[in-house]
Amino acid sequence: MANVTQNRPLSPHLQIYKPIPTMVMSIVHRITGGALYFGTVLVAWWLIAAATGQGYFDLVNWILGTIVGRIILFGYTWALLHHMLGGFRHFFWDLGYGFDPAVSTRVAKLMLVASICLTVLVWIVGIVIRLG
Repeated sequence: MANVTQNRPLSPHLQIYKPIPTMVMSIVHRITGGALYFGTVLVAWWLIAAATGQGYFDLVNWILGTIVGRIILFGYTWALLHHMLGGFRHFFWDLGYGFDPAVSTRVAKLMLVASICLTVLVWIVGIVIRLG
């Protein structure tokens, strides 16, 4: 009796596929979704510090105001905006639009550019408002 499993083709993996923009954005969408858990813990930490008292709030603001803290917050902002745009892309797919390979590739590239531009814009607006 022949072993049927030896004759089955192996399913391709990421090492076989050529990365295309839609595939990369799908992977990044999942990564940003996971990163949002960490960022939301930071937001909760900041809110808890605000409710706890001035001293603890000042400490948390100082930590988040360091270079490392700002880089993390910048990354969280980008992850939030990128994930939101990915959600819009999935919403349009749910409505039945954007399945053409040329359109989905263009949208994937646009998502990356738009998420970076929106992140920079949000930070510029925040800095302008903070400086008064």
